[in-house]
Amino acid sequence: MKTHSTDSSRRKFLAKSATLAAGSVFLNGIAEALTLHDNPAAKMKIALVGLGVRGANMFGRDVQNVYKDQIEFVGLCDINPGRLEFGKKYLGVECPLFTDFDQMLIERKPDVVIVTTMDSTHHIFIIKALEAGINVITEKPMTTDEDKCQAILDAERKSGKKVIVTFNYRYSPHRQRIYEILRNGEIGDITSVDFHWYLNTSHGADYFRRWHGYKAKGGTLLVHKSTHHFDLLNWWLDSDPEEVFAYGALEFYGKNGPFRSTNCRPCPHKSKCDFYWDITKSKHMVELYVNNEHHDGYLRDGCVFREDIDIYDKMAVQIRYMNGVQVSYSLTTYSPYEGYRIAFNGTKGRVEAWIKESQPWEEKEEDEIRLTKNFGETELIVIPHGGGGHGGGDTRLKDKLFLDPNMADPYRQSAGTRDGAMSILVGIAARNSIESGKPIKVADLTDIELKKSGRGK
Repeated sequence: MKTHSTDSSRRKFLAKSATLAAGSVFLNGIAEALTLHDNPAAKMKIALVGLGVRGANMFGRDVQNVYKDQIEFVGLCDINPGRLEFGKKYLGVECPLFTDFDQMLIERKPDVVIVTTMDSTHHIFIIKALEAGINVITEKPMTTDEDKCQAILDAERKSGKKVIVTFNYRYSPHRQRIYEILRNGEIGDITSVDFHWYLNTSHGADYFRRWHGYKAKGGTLLVHKSTHHFDLLNWWLDSDPEEVFAYGALEFYGKNGPFRSTNCRPCPHKSKCDFYWDITKSKHMVELYVNNEHHDGYLRDGCVFREDIDIYDKMAVQIRYMNGVQVSYSLTTYSPYEGYRIAFNGTKGRVEAWIKESQPWEEKEEDEIRLTKNFGETELIVIPHGGGGHGGGDTRLKDKLFLDPNMADPYRQSAGTRDGAMSILVGIAARNSIESGKPIKVADLTDIELKKSGRGK
């Protein structure tokens, strides 16, 4: 058995990328550059809409602190004026605040709008920004149903501007290494994939506390959470999903609970509820949410057993790709540990990994990928965690967006609307399949022409 170590440092990643020519060839096509800023000499003027945790933290304060020499926040927007005031202070910026998005676009004229609002509203702000001639960076999922997806595609084509979807998972070192192994043909032609994701009773439960517990707001976790996973599959396999069949049920959270309340703070069952969460122990969460509940009524510590929760907490999906690859995928939301197991089966071997993101035992600060050849040796590839969130993916993604937007993209990690669409369309097809009991053809959902390989823009 051979063991390898892959260097995942930010500096070496940037240096390696800089040596590769822009527009690198990817398989059967050339990736179109997804550049949002035409004048690197000037600061990128950014307007941010949505001041929840993701907006305030990852795309707010973290961007301001690290990239202040490259960017300037020129406007912040949210429907909640209290969160806006806190967000401005938290980011440490001096810029106007808006509850009216249209007014912000007119008055501030940003180069880029960052969208981190509730999933079901993404399309509103993406389309308005495009129609105003402004490029967009949007949190995943790009949107929550096929009609909104088509509207975004139409708006981008008409505007001539660009939308980037922030698939940070693509940028983590171990997922990039899997991409390289598959692209190099180490296991021959890929034939099938086993992909099983586990959310634990902390992170998984948190989706059921929030607005994500409602299909109308988050599209179910097959869209909100699984869009990450389906995008990875699309990227790794370099093919478009053709047909989807799925099962799903709500059997643990929601109406299945033994007792319930509106939210945790006033709950009379807190002493016996394993899911009781004291939001007041987090000063940040209190300042961001609790202190601003009177503006919009949003309870961040909602009861995970609310009877009106209508999403699934267990999901199983079968996907057939245009290149013939078959995928078995599952998502469980109440596991004792968090992470995923994945295996790619090929004509010459198998690549597999168990990535542990949170577990009740000690693990090394590294990920392992096992590559086993048919009738041959096996290799254990050891990859240190990258710095920053999502195994180093957050830092690399934001470097590409804000530090050097013209950075070469040899692994095609920057994602546009086609990528954003194809990832959510798998989840939307799965949801439609669960509701109809029938397999769903992805080609029937939008006007995107599906490709067997060479998926580039």
